[in-house]
Amino acid sequence: MSKSKSRITPEDALAFHLEPAPGKWEVSATVPMTTQRDLSLAYSPGVAVPCEAIHANPETAYDYTNKGNLVAVISNGTAVLGLGNLGALASKPVMEGKSVLFKRFADVNSIDLELDTEDTEAFINAVKLMGPSFGGINLEDIKAPECFIIEQRLKEEMDIPVFHDDQHGTAVICAAGLLNALKISGKKIEDCKIVLNGAGAAGIACIELLKRMGARHENCIVCDTKGVIYQGRTDGMNQWKSAHAITTDLRTLEEAMEGADVFLGVSVKGAVTRDMVASMAKDPVIFAMANPDPEITPEEAHEVREDAIVATGRSDYPNQVNNVLGFPYLFRGALDIHARAINDEMKIACAEALAELAREDVPDEVAMAYGKALTFGRDYIIPTPFDPRLIYRVPPAVARAGMDTGAARRPIVDMDAYELSLKSRMDPTANILRSINTRARNAQARMIFAEGDDPRVLRAAVMYQRNGLGEALVVGREADVKKKLEAAGLGDAVGELKVVNAANTEHLDEYKAFLYNRLQRKGMDQHDIHRLAARDRHVFSALMLAHGHGDALITGATRKSAHVLELINHVFDADAAHGAAGVTALIHKGRIILVSDTLVHEWPDEEDLANIAERCAEVARDLGLEPRVAFVSFSTFGYPVSERAEKMHVAPKVLAQRGVDFEFDGEMTVDVALNARARENYPFAKLTDNANILVVPARHSASISVKMMQELAGATVIGPILSGVDKPIQICSTGSTVNDILNMALLAASKVS
Repeated sequence: MSKSKSRITPEDALAFHLEPAPGKWEVSATVPMTTQRDLSLAYSPGVAVPCEAIHANPETAYDYTNKGNLVAVISNGTAVLGLGNLGALASKPVMEGKSVLFKRFADVNSIDLELDTEDTEAFINAVKLMGPSFGGINLEDIKAPECFIIEQRLKEEMDIPVFHDDQHGTAVICAAGLLNALKISGKKIEDCKIVLNGAGAAGIACIELLKRMGARHENCIVCDTKGVIYQGRTDGMNQWKSAHAITTDLRTLEEAMEGADVFLGVSVKGAVTRDMVASMAKDPVIFAMANPDPEITPEEAHEVREDAIVATGRSDYPNQVNNVLGFPYLFRGALDIHARAINDEMKIACAEALAELAREDVPDEVAMAYGKALTFGRDYIIPTPFDPRLIYRVPPAVARAGMDTGAARRPIVDMDAYELSLKSRMDPTANILRSINTRARNAQARMIFAEGDDPRVLRAAVMYQRNGLGEALVVGREADVKKKLEAAGLGDAVGELKVVNAANTEHLDEYKAFLYNRLQRKGMDQHDIHRLAARDRHVFSALMLAHGHGDALITGATRKSAHVLELINHVFDADAAHGAAGVTALIHKGRIILVSDTLVHEWPDEEDLANIAERCAEVARDLGLEPRVAFVSFSTFGYPVSERAEKMHVAPKVLAQRGVDFEFDGEMTVDVALNARARENYPFAKLTDNANILVVPARHSASISVKMMQELAGATVIGPILSGVDKPIQICSTGSTVNDILNMALLAASKVS
């Protein structure tokens, strides 16, 4: 696999952390807090009751507080990423990020805590004193050897899981990958010669876990910057290294690698040479996990050993050793049994569950997201982080191991019900959005950004190109683009973007001839055609797209959508008569609902409504959803009778005559469409589950519904998505942010239409 073209700039990173609000997470209440009664229950006097209950029985804290689903991510910033000792305050963005990952991947609530001390005893005491607040502690970015001391002491003195992810997270994923690599090579772990380079926190944890899983002490050679750690060595030693010293005459990494079955690297770029790889045993396993650059790249390793099985810490190579496969699910399983600790058996169970998952057929949505088939083999020994099965396969394995080893305070009685509950915890929209992003990246579309005079559009164009999504073609004047990019702090991007306009294209005459042929019988003369093609950026951009001089088009950020659509219709048939429709996606609390028509049809009749439903179904399937359409009104199945509701009553019959292959029903009120309990009153209803597509009576009702959900409920709005047009065109709203414009570009690139 070639290296990613993606480039994250400092401006991108700072903007991401600044907008829409500083930081990466916020606190929201899970109970109503509106009436005096709510306040009385939440605080005084009602809160006294659970306080007394917990005092009488401390275990009930898991019932009456958020302790059972709350993890603290704690650091003192002495080893931040690969940046060194940045201190507690500068480590906060990393810890916030870890908290977000807990929530995103396993629905674990998390709070970051940065302790401003390098005193080991002070750190231990601070964490220990906060123990009653949390169900688990995730230690992060603490330098060795202090991290060993801190974790061991806290595990001994606290009655909740304490887990240093830099050590054990890497070890668990490494173990999972190694189990599968050895399965492919037909080797047993107890027979393997294993070489570890890097005797820091992660390296020591990796070799210790492998020994617990059957690797023999005498077969494991640990190296650091001074060479092999052998019995009798005194230089650069500590008690943790000494535990892995062996009796050997080997002194260098090069000597150790000869005949080795497995190499584990948590060291530095370039530590392993081609000659070292060539000297390894048959079917060598190479886990080059140094970040951001591995000890040896897969390309370099495969140059000398085609039989090598290679993993790295990078997402742009196969077999990424990614901690996010481990820590969220380890804690999910541990929290759900109210565990006293995360022990070795739970870590091994996690590794084995991950290994087993990689050997199974990969779901279609994962293959779609990655743009290729993933099957168990040398290039796929570790599951992808976005495999939706992780949430309900790994935590149960961890929970079982915790129960079997006595770590559980409250064992799970019904594991089948537990697995079902885990499936319902996750936000299904996350995988949909990930799939769109990956499909766009695989498409590498040449994206035409029509409004190159707007700073938001220019920033989105830069992000599109630098994120490795494809080539950004900006319609504008070179001097103006340069000036606005420099004002936005992106002066270095001036040479990266291709700026296109009527003055510098060789295709203007071709464009004008095409346009004249379309519009000559619609009152347009040659002068009108020249003015449209040469002076209107929306028309010029559409002409570029029509002639294949770009693959997709983004516009609308500076002009009202109705006006932009009118201009685009000079070039394309993007109107109601030709079956076009506007579909808006609403994302709220883990649900995604499509509403239509939000762009094209002002007052559709029953035939139009049927067309709209078909366009919506196409968009839904492009998003990975199975369409379920509800024609919504203020009436349900004919009552109350109203002339206004008649077309909503007839439209399903029109759709039935067309013999479409998706579920639909109507007319019905929104609550009947979206609430199974309300739908129970109508046992004849055809929908087998809640609708995910709402076809509304008119554009004004669609607009009102979408904007109300956006403003009152805080729903995320994507669209309107223009569907039913020959080429991918998406029209932003005038209030779009840079991220909104980029999201619309992703939709256009992945051909969601």
